[in-house]
Amino acid sequence: MRWSLKPKPNQENVIKLAKDLQVDKTIATILCQRNVTTFEEAKKYFRPSLKDIHNPFLMKDMDLAVQRIEKAISNNENILIYGDYDVDGTTAVSLVSSYLKTITPNVATYIPDRYAEGYGVSYAGIDFAEDNNFSLIIALDCGIKAIEKVAYAKEKNIDFIICDHHKPGKEIPNAVAVLNAKQEDCNYPFDELCGCGVGFKLIQALGVSRNQTIEHFVPYLDLVATAIAADIVPMIGENRTLTYFGLQVINSQPRNGIKAIIHQIKKKELTITDVVFIIAPRINAAGRMKHGNYAVELLTEMDLDSAIEFAAAIEIFNADRKDLDQKITDEAIIQIIDNNEEERFTSVVFKENWHKGVIGIVASRLIEKYYRPTLVFTKSGDKLAASARSVKGFDVYNALEACSEFIEQFGGHKYAAGLTLLPKNYEKFKNKFEEVVKNTIDKKLRTPEISIDAEIDLPEITDKFFRIIKQMAPFGPMNMKPIFKSTCVRDNGYGKQVGADKTHLKLNVFQADNQKTYNAIGFNLGDKIKFVQDEFDIVYALDENEWNGYKSVQLLLKDLK
Repeated sequence: MRWSLKPKPNQENVIKLAKDLQVDKTIATILCQRNVTTFEEAKKYFRPSLKDIHNPFLMKDMDLAVQRIEKAISNNENILIYGDYDVDGTTAVSLVSSYLKTITPNVATYIPDRYAEGYGVSYAGIDFAEDNNFSLIIALDCGIKAIEKVAYAKEKNIDFIICDHHKPGKEIPNAVAVLNAKQEDCNYPFDELCGCGVGFKLIQALGVSRNQTIEHFVPYLDLVATAIAADIVPMIGENRTLTYFGLQVINSQPRNGIKAIIHQIKKKELTITDVVFIIAPRINAAGRMKHGNYAVELLTEMDLDSAIEFAAAIEIFNADRKDLDQKITDEAIIQIIDNNEEERFTSVVFKENWHKGVIGIVASRLIEKYYRPTLVFTKSGDKLAASARSVKGFDVYNALEACSEFIEQFGGHKYAAGLTLLPKNYEKFKNKFEEVVKNTIDKKLRTPEISIDAEIDLPEITDKFFRIIKQMAPFGPMNMKPIFKSTCVRDNGYGKQVGADKTHLKLNVFQADNQKTYNAIGFNLGDKIKFVQDEFDIVYALDENEWNGYKSVQLLLKDLK
């Protein structure tokens, strides 16, 4: 692990903010690092307001999208809500379809089969629309590169509205409207919405002519918050506001599908971390192991008992998914070792019978082990399909672009992408990708980095200090939970390895002559027990530990040396 302390912000700003907010310098420093430098900005940051949600008509083509949907409603046209099979796609489809059904009965949903159709808009989906008399398709979380598919639909007199957030190519599909804030000529003030977020802007715009205010749409924010958390988009600006209110809905009046997922959890209040690790994987499991339709049915189910049945089925899919991704990860590691590829700059592995639904998770697991840009391939029809994942600071999308001569199709983000290629091009692609990464990656990006917000002494962790840190939530990319460093701490002598296989580390630490001890837990840090015999340095986040109804601050150790 590389420990790197964030640069100190302008000290005049820090001192002024500390005085204006009546907080200590450490809190003011962390806020300034996050571009919160004035009282007004801090007010907006700590007290998100529904007024901070932008006017949807600022998005390019929004007026055209609304006009076409209103025309479809008044003409009794059939509207097909089409979306990707992951969390972002299925929540977006659930959101837009459930809203439109309050206006017109002529609405149906379509999630492509991950295995038969693959990612994005498919010819099979368009044929389904033609066979069932749909004249308008609203594509969510996909479609920005579906140029041929949109043209194919046009030949069949089927119109498209595209709501996407992926990086556009040089050419934009010839749809009735393309809602994507990442388009160069779109002046929408925030371009980091997820697919479900773009869907939310669409229903918000549709509500304007119905005299519906933003308050009317708050019940839909449980879906938006779940998608934002799962899709790992920046937790700043509009995303942070949407998530802040979405978490309130999840904790007070979630839709039946989400209620069914969480009803067995003993926690009274869910955080964004719970959404990432409890709700999102279960929604994802449906699309990975069976079909994304299960997730849509769960999330739109009006009857709680039926929702609980759906959730139970999805729980089984999730358990199967865990077993499968562990098995494939083990096989991938053996393949890397057998091929003498442990010292390469990339991991590129392939086996034709690996389950397409979990190769993205396997890619992430391989990064945990080898920490380098990774692609996991499997057979898909007559082509090979892969999920790509990257390390912090390296743009895997750009690296794939540099290998495009060997790729049939690809799309995605800086840190995650998908692609297909012909089997004959696999080795050529693998070698080219290794070469591109080797020549472009900064050497330091090959070691995981812990970015530290501030160095503090343990006694600075007061109740007030912890309370303010908690109020900085929801956390996520670009607004991560603050990480602290404390030096020359000692364990009180009761430190030990814990867990069934002793992989975790439990300590009680104190600093200098201050005898107050702080509970500390380090997951997967059991082998660092050897460092705690004398003074040592720690990096950690602050967490709340609840035991027998008593809450206390706990240090969540990231590393120690």
